[in-house]
Amino acid sequence: MSMFDRFLGGSKSKEVAPRPPAATGETETVRRLVAELDSLPPERARLVASAAATLARAANADLNIGPEETALIEQLLVERIGLPEAQAVMVAEMAKLQETAIGGAEGYTITRGFREEATYEQRVNLLRACYAIGAADGSISADENATVNQLGRELDVAPEDIAIIRGEFHEQMSVVQALRRASGPSGS
Repeated sequence: MSMFDRFLGGSKSKEVAPRPPAATGETETVRRLVAELDSLPPERARLVASAAATLARAANADLNIGPEETALIEQLLVERIGLPEAQAVMVAEMAKLQETAIGGAEGYTITRGFREEATYEQRVNLLRACYAIGAADGSISADENATVNQLGRELDVAPEDIAIIRGEFHEQMSVVQALRRASGPSGS
């Protein structure tokens, strides 16, 4: 028996167990989140679930969802969507876990689902919230900026509106902060 066989349990059988079916993109993540939101009408629950998943995607742009980002996702779910705090915490945690476990594999599908169900104003507000998530730790990195810009395109937000929203977060851009530090305290 080879070391490889011992490591895997040493099965002598040539049969290979069938793989479980692959996640079906939006449906698996959104279904899990919608289950937590069962008190809402199904359309609203899907919209909330896909918004939470998109916020988690923005938070994970730098491959780390920090406590500031988590707290802000929870706060946004309570203040802007109206979820009870306990439910917001649960939805935020589920969205984070899905994002860190599956990540980009289904992110586009989820964002597209939000785009198809939301009004233009809701899509703009979600994009603004994604920038706020990126700025939660005081600085929006180049990776975070690139991801949120991509989210804006996936949400079908007009380029001029993306630019306006990005401008609202100009001072939190890491490159702007680096230039300010390099130019010294006088700003010249």
